[in-house]
Amino acid sequence: MESTKEQLIQDIQNLLNKYDGVPSTQINPEILQFMDSTTLKNIIHSILRQQEKANESNIEWLEQFKQY
Repeated sequence: MESTKEQLIQDIQNLLNKYDGVPSTQINPEILQFMDSTTLKNIIHSILRQQEKANESNIEWLEQFKQY
């Protein structure tokens, strides 16, 4: 497996393990080995998009407690 793919897989794993209190996720590189770099980048993009949506949702929820 080329080092770029290894780094992309590590990046995916790091994104999945970003939050404290959530059980750690370990990715078996052999499972993702058949994917090309573009597919792995798309997975990263998807994870980031999901995290962004979650953050937006949290901000909306927190806004309701603001006192004006």
